[in-house]
Amino acid sequence: MSRAFRRSALIGAGLATALAAGTAVVACQSSDGGGSAAPKLSVADPYIPLPATPGGMGAGYLTVRNDGGADRLVKVTSPAAGSVTMHRSTEKSMEEVGELAVPAHGSLDLARGGTHLMIMEWAKQPALGDELELDLEFAKAGTVVVKVPVKPLTYRPGS
Repeated sequence: MSRAFRRSALIGAGLATALAAGTAVVACQSSDGGGSAAPKLSVADPYIPLPATPGGMGAGYLTVRNDGGADRLVKVTSPAAGSVTMHRSTEKSMEEVGELAVPAHGSLDLARGGTHLMIMEWAKQPALGDELELDLEFAKAGTVVVKVPVKPLTYRPGS
């Protein structure tokens, strides 16, 4: 085997390796979950079960659908309440979280037994049929205002 042939083979192998590495980087960049694409958010099935005790805490449930790039729910407020916090429940505990991911081309489900909102310090005790405003603040999409109906404690979406 001549030196020239061996050098050409090594250069070709190096070039093939570099191209393969470049392809992997491009693949990683294109599969980043929507990275730079703008989020396209909508809210479905929002409801607040009527709090069981007057002046007590309430929960909020809804689904954030995203037909665009990834985003994060970073804060929730309401003119109807002094405090709204985000929580995650497990089999053994409930913990407050600072933000919730909204995946690209996916959804964030706030539902019983899982991730949900805790609403406290009501300005006025909610009644069945009331619609309360929740202001959902997202890192990229900004604030989305949602009117959320108060439903019976036994209500389940789709039932």
